[in-house]
Amino acid sequence: MIGYGAVLVALAGLLMSLPHFISEPYHYDRASPGGISLNSKDPRWVGAWWLGFLISAGAVALAAVPYFFFPREMPKEKHELRFRRKVLAVSDSLVSKDEESPSEKQDGLVQIAPDLTVIQFIKVFPRVLLRTLRHPIFLLVVLAQVCTSSMVAGMATFLPKFLERQFSVTASYANLLIGGLTIPSAITGIVVGGIVVKRLHLGPMRCGALCLLGALFCLFLSLPLFFMGCPTHQIVGVTHQPRNLTGPELVPACRERCSCPLDDFNPVCDPSTHVEYLTPCQAGCTRRVSQETLDKSQVFYTNCSCVVGGGPVPAGSCDSACSHLVLPFMFLVSLGAALASLTHTPSFMLILRGVKKEDKTLAVGIQFMLLRVLAWMPSPVIHGSAIDTTCVYWAQSCGRRAVCRYYDHDLLRNRFIGLQFFFKTGSLACFALILAILRQQDKEERTQVAVSIPGLQQQQPLVSGPEKKPEEYTA
Repeated sequence: MIGYGAVLVALAGLLMSLPHFISEPYHYDRASPGGISLNSKDPRWVGAWWLGFLISAGAVALAAVPYFFFPREMPKEKHELRFRRKVLAVSDSLVSKDEESPSEKQDGLVQIAPDLTVIQFIKVFPRVLLRTLRHPIFLLVVLAQVCTSSMVAGMATFLPKFLERQFSVTASYANLLIGGLTIPSAITGIVVGGIVVKRLHLGPMRCGALCLLGALFCLFLSLPLFFMGCPTHQIVGVTHQPRNLTGPELVPACRERCSCPLDDFNPVCDPSTHVEYLTPCQAGCTRRVSQETLDKSQVFYTNCSCVVGGGPVPAGSCDSACSHLVLPFMFLVSLGAALASLTHTPSFMLILRGVKKEDKTLAVGIQFMLLRVLAWMPSPVIHGSAIDTTCVYWAQSCGRRAVCRYYDHDLLRNRFIGLQFFFKTGSLACFALILAILRQQDKEERTQVAVSIPGLQQQQPLVSGPEKKPEEYTA
């Protein structure tokens, strides 16, 4: 079944790349003379988005081949199933001879749940589900993992776009940073967490403390991210112009005779003032010059009546003044991802050690179901809606809002990082409650042990003749 599932995943990857081959060619604004020469920094650049799906689908298909050579049943699993069937037969005979209470009968059925019939499983399932959801440790661990997964889902979906807008990097470079720094850091965090739990033999209390520390330091590392960025540069007709700027670039009369279409988008940047225009027409440019080199071609526009000196102005958006901060930003994000991933194995152990043995399989299934429903599905929608509220200029298509051309960088940074901070705070709060409950349970167990020892001391002389010293019981 695992092999068939992997093949289905590979087919899904192929289907996700299919629109590239059946859709019409991409259409761009050809209003400018000679067309438009796009480069990888242009916001309209699409690239080979489908190639990654094909490569991933091929890799999954190759990885699925070994699973088809596995036996239908493992030898150990076969002996265990035979033993469970014998236990079920013995329990049925005992139930027929001795009348058993309904609760005890249900508990016996739960312990051999793998051999239940469909009707028996339907009868037992509501009780096991309610018992699992009422477990405080299980519920809090799942909520903490939901917060962490929501943070990861939002980061994985929109971090490349955030880096492109905030630091003026290309889409390929943004994804290269994520694939080369963040993902290996997260994998390292998961492995280190497992090694720490295994080598130090951490119990539930220490696993909860490790999760709390990981979430706490991850939260602290997200604080500097609020200040690592720059405001949106000046865009004629979109953002407000500063009062200290003077010159013909602020005079609408310089392009009155151009009759510029309002829905065109072919940005150019004035490097002297760092002011961007939506089209060369809005900059008053009348001439296009293309410079060809060995590795790339650069397009310039000249005779620009709205630009001091008449140009030339290069095609493309203005670069961010904070491009040098992209590596420190990604370093903090990757370190935070490693610390957040450090809680993966300890939190999973809290679930396995907290619930009953017969409920572990169902608990893990409920855990992953809640993660999909409460985290991986709504989180990208929440992040996308928050990012859309930071847009300052929407492109129109057929009279409707199509795609956002420009964002308020400060608002984008505060809302995107703020959502991440919110989910990290929720995860930290859940782990703090888990640790408090574990401490309370440990305190109650110590109290019960302390109460049971004096009673044992009083009964000991009646059982064995000579009285032993109290130190032997307290040691």
